[in-house]
Amino acid sequence: MAYKHDYDKILTRLTIILSRLNDGEALSVSELAKEFNVSERTVQRDFNERLMSFPIYQDKKRWKMQQGYRLEKSTSVEDAVVLDIMEKLIEGAGQTFSMKAQHLLSKIKNQSLNPFYTKLDIEDIGDKLKEVQQLERAIKSKQKIQCAYTFETFSKTIDLKPLKIVNYEGFWYLIALDDRNDMLKKYYLKNISQIAFKQDHFTTDAPLDQLLENSISVWFDDKVEPYPVLMDLSPEASKYFKRKPISNTQTIEALRDDGSMTVRVQITDDMEIIPIIKYWIPHIKVLEPQRIRDRIVEELEGYLLR
Repeated sequence: MAYKHDYDKILTRLTIILSRLNDGEALSVSELAKEFNVSERTVQRDFNERLMSFPIYQDKKRWKMQQGYRLEKSTSVEDAVVLDIMEKLIEGAGQTFSMKAQHLLSKIKNQSLNPFYTKLDIEDIGDKLKEVQQLERAIKSKQKIQCAYTFETFSKTIDLKPLKIVNYEGFWYLIALDDRNDMLKKYYLKNISQIAFKQDHFTTDAPLDQLLENSISVWFDDKVEPYPVLMDLSPEASKYFKRKPISNTQTIEALRDDGSMTVRVQITDDMEIIPIIKYWIPHIKVLEPQRIRDRIVEELEGYLLR
């Protein structure tokens, strides 16, 4: 009889199973159940639900990883660099998530020294990995869900068609269609709980990918035709906007000898751009639309009067 290891954490068990599959092993549900001291039903659920996003399949009662998709230890210099950067990006995602992700990365790379350092401010969703896994499954299978959602002062049960998990400015959101009217909405991920899968599946032709690519923040509005914002940037701000455009729609309208420039971006809600403008004051000036300029001036005047 196989030695019974006391693996009481689901993620630890999944990591070990995935690592062994990656090493070319063919794994039996009954043998794994004995090894991890859990029921065969639990292990079967690991394969059918928790590991469904990986390229695995069952062959004669044994689970294997598809040959063409097997993870390599580190096949090239480029792969090693990518893994190093991924490791540092993960560190910015919060302690709980980082520890779990680091354990997975350690199965792929065998390096103790990483020459990269990153400083990211991404909220930790380690306590929501179960919900993230459920949402991932629903998104891939286009399956409707019912869940509890906590608003500011109350909670409510809602029915959704989940489309995408996104991160804006360090915060995680679920982009989904309201099942009642197919309106595209954003839900703060940490406020989602008690997810249940419904029997119904859905289809959608919403051009979400392009919408997300062109968006600046979670304030985007899919019902509004994009409109332009024209801004003057000082030389101090211009160099940063040239290094990293704030949007795929950013275009340089004028570039002056002193290093200043005029840029244009497309937005679907004023709040997509207003926080960025405030961040760069006094090195930025809104030329149009006038209402955005007026709003920022009004808010600054109100601040100075406090």
